[in-house]
Amino acid sequence: MKPCSVCSKPAVYHVTLLKNGDVNELHLCETHFHDYMQKPDNEESTESFIESLLPESEMDERRQQDEELVCPNCGITYREFRERGRFGCPYDYEAFRERLVPLLTNIHNATQHTGKVPRRAPMTNENQLKLIQLRRELSVAIDQEDYEEAARLRDEIRTLEGELGQA
Repeated sequence: MKPCSVCSKPAVYHVTLLKNGDVNELHLCETHFHDYMQKPDNEESTESFIESLLPESEMDERRQQDEELVCPNCGITYREFRERGRFGCPYDYEAFRERLVPLLTNIHNATQHTGKVPRRAPMTNENQLKLIQLRRELSVAIDQEDYEEAARLRDEIRTLEGELGQA
């Protein structure tokens, strides 16, 4: 759960503001959200309220970080990605991972695709993807010293490997 942009209470309201190509996200607790909603509708007062919530130095620092975060493969900056909405190469997913995971979680409530699989895709591909996922989960379970879960995952991996070997 994200903290309020003003205080340290948990944010229960999330507001995204777009202005001149800049995206400002406000995470507000109950109190500060009501303060925000009480402001008159004219643009100047809303803008001044936003500025009071997001100190300019913090926004400048964030913009500077966006400019410094560059993909070593294609040279695109994170800011360019935010402005265009498109990556320059597949490696950008790794280069911007730290910023993308919270963004994807916020948008999709997940970081892994769980949708449909093409009908003409062989079942072995689906099983191979599941095998990769199980191996990752096994590694995490071992790192967390959850040996019961690790044993369960090991057995499931062996079963799946047996099925793939027979296919």
